[in-house]
Amino acid sequence: MESFEEIADEEVPKEPRIYVSQSLRRLTREILATKTQNCFTQTKRTEITMIQIAFSIGLDSIWRFPYLCHRNGGGSFILVYFFMLLLFGIPLLYIEMIMEQWLRVDNVRIWKQLVPWLGGIGYASIMVCILVSLYNSVIIVWSLSYLSHSFDHPLPWNECPLVKNINVTDLSCLRTVSHQYFWYHTTLSASGHIEEGVKALVLHLTLGIFAAWFLLFLIMITGLKVSIPMLIFSVFLLYILLLCLFIRSLFLEGAIASLRRMVTIELSAWASLDLWRQAGSHVLYSLGLGMGTIINLSSCKTGGSNYAQVASLMALVNLVTSLLATSIIFIVLGFWAATSGHACVEKGVSKLMKLIDDGVLPQDAKPPENILLQPPLDYLDWISNLPRHLQDQVIRFSPSCSIKAQKEKFMEGPGLAFAAFSQVVSLFPASSLWAILFFLTLAVTELSTLIRILEGIVVPFQNSIFRNYPQLLSVVCLGGFLGSFVFTSRPGSYIMSLFDDRLVPLTLITIVAFQNVALAWIYGAKRFREEISSELGHFLWSFFTFLLCYMTLPGLLALLIICLIQLYQRVPPYYIAWNSSVTQEVKQPYPQNTLGWVTFLSILTLLPIPVHPLYQWWHLQDHIASERFEKPLSKKMPLAPIKHFAWPKHRLVKSNFKMQEGNSESSLKAFSLTLDKGPDVVPLRQSNLPSSVTSQDSSWLSLPRISSLTSMLSIRSASLVPSRQVSPISTEIDNSDKHGETKENHKKSVQ
Repeated sequence: MESFEEIADEEVPKEPRIYVSQSLRRLTREILATKTQNCFTQTKRTEITMIQIAFSIGLDSIWRFPYLCHRNGGGSFILVYFFMLLLFGIPLLYIEMIMEQWLRVDNVRIWKQLVPWLGGIGYASIMVCILVSLYNSVIIVWSLSYLSHSFDHPLPWNECPLVKNINVTDLSCLRTVSHQYFWYHTTLSASGHIEEGVKALVLHLTLGIFAAWFLLFLIMITGLKVSIPMLIFSVFLLYILLLCLFIRSLFLEGAIASLRRMVTIELSAWASLDLWRQAGSHVLYSLGLGMGTIINLSSCKTGGSNYAQVASLMALVNLVTSLLATSIIFIVLGFWAATSGHACVEKGVSKLMKLIDDGVLPQDAKPPENILLQPPLDYLDWISNLPRHLQDQVIRFSPSCSIKAQKEKFMEGPGLAFAAFSQVVSLFPASSLWAILFFLTLAVTELSTLIRILEGIVVPFQNSIFRNYPQLLSVVCLGGFLGSFVFTSRPGSYIMSLFDDRLVPLTLITIVAFQNVALAWIYGAKRFREEISSELGHFLWSFFTFLLCYMTLPGLLALLIICLIQLYQRVPPYYIAWNSSVTQEVKQPYPQNTLGWVTFLSILTLLPIPVHPLYQWWHLQDHIASERFEKPLSKKMPLAPIKHFAWPKHRLVKSNFKMQEGNSESSLKAFSLTLDKGPDVVPLRQSNLPSSVTSQDSSWLSLPRISSLTSMLSIRSASLVPSRQVSPISTEIDNSDKHGETKENHKKSVQ
C-alpha cells in the first residue's frame, strides 16, 4: 500500500509539470518567432528607407542642381525650388510611395488596375527611364575618366596639358583655369557646336561606355544584394567627403562673398520663365517622380504610418545634399574670379621669379619689369613672343588661374561640378588619394542610381509583356550601350544637355500631370483617400484631397505650358558650347532640326498613353463580336467576365455587407487564406464570381465597381475589423491551444 501511494505521489505531479513545460516551450517559440518577424520587418523597413535615401542623393543632387542654381541666379532658384518641393514634390512623392503598398504591383499594372483606359502611363514611364539611362551612363563615364586620371601625380588638371602629337602646350590654356580647359579638351574633346553631328566617336569615352554598361549588366545578372552596412557606408562616405571639401573650400579667397552671392535673392529673376521651368522639372527629376522608380523601390511593406516621414526625409536629404554641393561650387567660382586678371598675373610673375632664382628657369624667362602695370593680355603677348622652348616651360610652370579678366560666370555647362570638385580636391595634401576616393564615390553613387532606373525598365516588362523571355536584361543593356554612342561623340555633351534640359523635363511633367488627373479626377481623390485610410487604419490629412485636386495639378499644367512656350518660341533656346578660339563658353542657339528631334522623341515617349485605350477599345470590340458569333450555338450562355476589366484585390476586401448566417467557419478560413496571399493573389477577372455582379459608383473613364458579392466576401469584410484588434502572439497561441484541444478530443474519441 505504501509503495502504491509512493508511486501515486510520484506520478500525480508529473502531468501538470509536463503540461506546463510544453506550454512554456510553445509560448517561448511563438514569442521568439514574433520577435524574429518584427526584427525582420524592421530590417526591411530600414533597408528600403536607406535605398530610397541613397536613390535621392544621386548625381542629380551633386551634378545637376549646382549648375542649374548657378545659371539661374543662386538664391532665387533655391527659393523657387523649395517652394515647388513643398507644393507638389513631397505630396506626389508620398502618393507614389503609398500606391504600391496599397496595390502591391509594379508601375505598369498599377495604372491598369486603377484606370484601365490610362494604363499606358506605365509604359510611358518606362520610355522616360530609357532616355534617362542613356545619358546618365555617360555621366558615369565622366566620373570614371576623372578616376583614371586621379592615379597620376601631379594631378593632370592642375597644369596645362600637352597638345596632342606635339610636345608643346597650348597658350590658350592660360586664358582660363586649367580645370575648365581639362574638362573640354581632355575629358570631352568637345567640338564648337552641335551641328557637327555624330561623325567621330571619342575613343576613351566609347571604351568607358562599354565598361559602364558591362558593369551594370554583371551587377544585375548576378543579382548582387547591397546590405544595410554597405548602404550606410556609401551614403555617409559621400557626406564625409563633401563636408571635407566644403571645410577646405572655406579657406579659399573670396569664399564668404561667394556664399553671400549664393543666398542672395533677386526678385527680378522670378520674371524668367526658364527659372520656373528648370526648378519645377528638377523637383520631379531629383525625386524620381513619373519614372516609376519609387513605386518599384517600395516592394517591401514599410508600414502605413511612416510614408509621410520617409517622403519628407527623402526630400530633406536631397535638398541638404544639393545645397552642400552647390556651396562648394559657388566658393570655387568665387575663388576663380578673385584670382583672375591682375591677381593671376602677379601670382605668375612671382612664381617665375622664384623659379629663376632657384635656377630652374634661365634668366631669359624673366618677365619685363613693368609687366604688372600693363593689362593682363599683354602678359600673354610676352609669353607668345618667347622662344619655343622657353614658352613651353613658362606655360607649364604658370599657376592654374585665368590671366584673362573674368567678371562674368566662368562655367554654366553640365561640367561645372566636375571642374569645381577637381579644383578643391587638388588643394589637399595627398591630392591623388582624395581624388581617387571622391570620384570613385561619385561613380558608385551613379551606378546605384542607374541600377534602380534599369530595374524600372526590366521588371515591368517582364511582368507584363516578356514573361518568358529571360534574355530581356541582355537586350536592354545592349540597347543602352548602342544608344549611348551618340553621347560619346565630340558634340555629345551638347546632345546630353538637350536631353537633360529639354526632352526629359517635358515628358516627365506630362506623365506626372496624367498621373495626377487619373488619380484625382478620374479615379477620385476622395475615393482614393477613403480606401487608403482604410488600408492604413487612420484617416489621411483632410487637406490632402484639396492639395491633390487644386494645387499640384494646376502647378504641373503651368509647368507644361512653360515648357512648350520655351521650346517653340520665336527665339530658339540656347545651349552652352565651348569656343576654343576665345577659350571660353558661349551661348549657341539650337538648330531647328534639333528641336524637331525633341518633338519626335517626346511624341514617341508619350505615345503609349493614347495607344493603350485604342488597344483596349479594339480588344473590347473583338470580345463583343466573338460573343455575338458564339451566342446562337447555345441556348443559354453565361456572361463571361471581361478579361481586361479587373479591379485590384483590395476591392474584394472593402465590402460593407452584413454577415449572413449559416456559413461555415471552414469556408471563412479558406477564403481568408486566399485573400492574404499578397501580390500573387488571383485577380478579379480570374476568380469565379457569379453573374450577379453589377456596376455601381462608376466614373466617366473608370470601370464599374462591384456592388454585390457572395456571402463569403461579406463574412471576410465583417471579420476584418475585429481581427486587427488581436495581436499576432495571442492569435497564434489561441490557435495552437485549440489545435491541441482538438487533437486530445480526437484521441479520446478514438479510445
